[in-house]
Amino acid sequence: MKAVAFHSPGPPDVLQIMDFEKPVPKKEQIRVKVKAAGVQPIDCAIRGYGFTPPGVEIQYPQILGNEFSGVIDMVGEGVEDFSIGSEVIGWSLLSSYAEYVVVPASQIVRKPKKMPWDEAGVLTASGQTAHTALKQLGIGKGDTVLIHAAAGGVGTFAVQLAKAWGANVIGTASLQNHDYLKSLGVIPVLYGDGLVDRVRKIAPEGIDAALDAAGEEALRASIELVQDKKRIGTIVSFDLSESLGTTPIRSKRNKSRLSELTQLYEQGQLRIVISQSFSLHQASAAHRVVETGHARGKIVLTLG
Repeated sequence: MKAVAFHSPGPPDVLQIMDFEKPVPKKEQIRVKVKAAGVQPIDCAIRGYGFTPPGVEIQYPQILGNEFSGVIDMVGEGVEDFSIGSEVIGWSLLSSYAEYVVVPASQIVRKPKKMPWDEAGVLTASGQTAHTALKQLGIGKGDTVLIHAAAGGVGTFAVQLAKAWGANVIGTASLQNHDYLKSLGVIPVLYGDGLVDRVRKIAPEGIDAALDAAGEEALRASIELVQDKKRIGTIVSFDLSESLGTTPIRSKRNKSRLSELTQLYEQGQLRIVISQSFSLHQASAAHRVVETGHARGKIVLTLG
């Protein structure tokens, strides 16, 4: 099979199309012919400077990608809920930029019939990270929530989930993304110098919780705005979070979480926004876009 991989860390140009043996599912696993694979900032970190996610071993040449959509074409022993031809969404660390991927049946759910392949391919990673974060922060009805980098991959999912659960949402973004956030039912606010004052003007009664998907500046601003530090979460600034006493959040993916996201999509409460789509051969270009830090919504690789 063809897959995007690299022999050593470096700039996006180190990514190449390589030939690999087509994987074969073992007991309780399935094989998926991939239709689309999301591109994540973590993919760029692994490729760029050799970052190794906890519990993962890098083996060169290393395939990238950790979320996908596709059609099951082979089923291992003991799999009962899926069959050949089932259209699915799933996750698999460091293997999804490929024509085929093998995963446990516990890491896939059925794709909603009306969900396009490209949208299905970008739901798992950022969607589950946003869901994990808001649940950990206890976001619910009546809360006023500040979400930093609200127009990005995780942010786009987070603002919609918070709205679906009854919260009032303020989102930081550049001016060019303010109309976009308004279309999601979010009150936009410009990030940068003066952010704290701008937020206080918008929400004079205070902010109940905040999610940082932007970096240290956003986390420090949140400290000034939210009284309960445990309701300030970050998915990026882990060292600073420890020193400030806020909540570090790492995605906890599971089948039920992903199923809830697909249900919200079917109910019309969750939009999946893709800013650009690339072919497998254009993976290096996709990484360049992600590394700008200004992509709206998600970036996706499509196959076939």
